[in-house]
Amino acid sequence: MSQAPTDAANYCYRHPSRQSFILCQRCGRTVCPECQTQAAVGVICPECMKEQRQNAPRTKPAAFTRIRAAGRNGAPVVTYSIIALTALVYVLQWIPGLGVTDALFFNPVFLTEIQFEPWRMLTSVFLHSTGLIFHILLNMYTLWIFGQLLEGMLGRWRFLSLYLIAGLAGSVGVVILAPVNSGVLGASGAIFGLMGAFVVIQRRLGGNLTQLYVLLGINLVIGFIPGMNISWQAHLGGLVGGALVGLVYFETRKRSQKGLQIGLLIGIAVLLVAVGIIVARWKVGAL
Repeated sequence: MSQAPTDAANYCYRHPSRQSFILCQRCGRTVCPECQTQAAVGVICPECMKEQRQNAPRTKPAAFTRIRAAGRNGAPVVTYSIIALTALVYVLQWIPGLGVTDALFFNPVFLTEIQFEPWRMLTSVFLHSTGLIFHILLNMYTLWIFGQLLEGMLGRWRFLSLYLIAGLAGSVGVVILAPVNSGVLGASGAIFGLMGAFVVIQRRLGGNLTQLYVLLGINLVIGFIPGMNISWQAHLGGLVGGALVGLVYFETRKRSQKGLQIGLLIGIAVLLVAVGIIVARWKVGAL
């Protein structure tokens, strides 16, 4: 049996004790399996790979492209779960005798001594009008679009926090801007919150916001059309709340700022509930 040559050329240039017969396709030096990086043809040694990366053209992808790429990292299970839960609640709303709508819709009066049920600020987000199927279809379609983008970029818990806080902000918008006895339901406030956060993050990343501004403008204007029975107050409140959360996420994105980020989110949620209760009771007392 013939013996393989044992000269230095048959040993890894980085590990002289490791015999190998594989050569770097660029420089021709011998490399052991640990030092090999697979290329389109053959392998590349560590130094050549480093040089190749340094000389590679660097292009800065558009912000929207980066966000979409982030959205593909893992299934957006929170988005799908919210859609599924909302659809389930919608089905339950149709069952006579359950009284789901009456038990979960929001009215500023529910923040007063008359009937104190503050959880309705959030439960109403999962309700929709049974007389207008377009209501839930449009909201869930918009959630599906922005949810995939934002959940992939922010992470599941941050996205869920954004959605819920935006829902709270929508209810607070109703308390502040709508008449006291205004009953509301729907995910529109939370949906506008997603758009608000998206606008802030896109702007900070330097993305093109023209199309998004047009979409926001159209949706806001629809809320003012007579006879549409849409709560523009919830839209505006959710938009502002979502934008604020988006700003917090962007400014506290460093790993070392995680505690600060959580604290700010809790503070925003508590402040929203407090403002809602104070304003609702003041408006009722002023009647």
